[in-house]
Amino acid sequence: MTLYYNYDIRAATLGINLKDCIDSDLEKFKENVYEKIVGKAKQLVKEASSLEKKYGVPIINRRISVTPISIIAETIDEKGLLEIAKTLDRAAKDAGIDFIGGYGAHVQKGMTKSDLRLINSLPEVLSQTERVCCFLNVGTNISGLNMDAVILASEKIKEIAKVTHNSIGCAKLVVFANVPEDSPFMAGAFHGIGEGDYALNIGISGPGVVKNIVEKHPDCDLGELSEIIKKTAFKITRAGELIGRDLAKKIDVPFGIVDLSLASTPTVGDSVGEILEVMGLERVGTHGSTAAVALLIDAIKRGGAMASSSVGGLSGTFIPVTEDLAMARAAKEGVLSIAKLESLSAVCSVGLDMFVIPGDTPMETIAAIIADELAIGVVQNKTTGVRVIPATGKKAGDWVDFGGLLGKGPVMEVLKPSPAKFINRGGRLPAPVTSLRN
Repeated sequence: MTLYYNYDIRAATLGINLKDCIDSDLEKFKENVYEKIVGKAKQLVKEASSLEKKYGVPIINRRISVTPISIIAETIDEKGLLEIAKTLDRAAKDAGIDFIGGYGAHVQKGMTKSDLRLINSLPEVLSQTERVCCFLNVGTNISGLNMDAVILASEKIKEIAKVTHNSIGCAKLVVFANVPEDSPFMAGAFHGIGEGDYALNIGISGPGVVKNIVEKHPDCDLGELSEIIKKTAFKITRAGELIGRDLAKKIDVPFGIVDLSLASTPTVGDSVGEILEVMGLERVGTHGSTAAVALLIDAIKRGGAMASSSVGGLSGTFIPVTEDLAMARAAKEGVLSIAKLESLSAVCSVGLDMFVIPGDTPMETIAAIIADELAIGVVQNKTTGVRVIPATGKKAGDWVDFGGLLGKGPVMEVLKPSPAKFINRGGRLPAPVTSLRN
């Protein structure tokens, strides 16, 4: 599976509690944060490399997630927040960590002064750090959707696009509804307040493996296809948990969860879109794509749930346009639109991910795109998120190349009629009546 079909552990993410690092002296606070992260992070990097050789399965990313920074930085001003972000960045760099997540806040029902300071600091933080990833949770099925937070986040997304090279800072910020507290996947990972001091979470991925098994059964019916994918997911999950538990033991921390998400990369043969196309769609995004995704993710979850009692995180099918060759191609050809991406996200738990829109897109339109997507999560009681990139200086049809795992893709067209009057009402979109379950 590894040699021919790109099977890998996509992310080994060590969650670290930073609440015990708080100190009234900012310098001491920063020192505590740095020391707590670097010690365990270096162990993670070393032992992950050792286990790659032992099992022959690549562990692509070594990552750290920390306690949401707005929680531990209630008394720190924006200048101090930037210092904390730089400390996180330096710790990740010195330990050999790819990304460090948790610079974020939960603002689904309201925003504290600390939350506001953190959100306002995002453009500066993302323009002055390399490895720091950010999240905002602006809605839940219990609280509804905080439209004031959506508007503010959209304003900051516009600013981030302007102050970061190639607007790449926007790729490190996810706006969520119903965010899980144990996801190993960036940019939205953080260490939840209900967790212990440490937890090792594993994100497995095998689009190439699933594609290969589907290709070998071109004539079976959909029920049979589901069974085939389910059995494959079982094998992938068992292997991932085995390696994850071994890694957790090596660094002496509790094992957390296995995230079953199929995560694309720009590598040929490592695409969720290609799975859908070998299932029988001429192009991902055409009619039938939503049904195909529904079948795919249900089979993955069935197989994964049979294989492990520690399933968590997002456990969905990622549909990142720039990180998936088939998705990017379909978007370029006009088959895959933002509206179709939204419909796909209704049956998989991730949302609108890594898609590029024109740089002159109004803030209100960005806010409306985010609100549309997160409303699905709030009403359907599922995780949804948005990672949108308004590419400065680019127009619909242009091509943007971010390099590495972030990939490349077309600038997608947005609808012209304005949602501004609706969006600028602000306030809170109420929770659905289905949230009243007591």
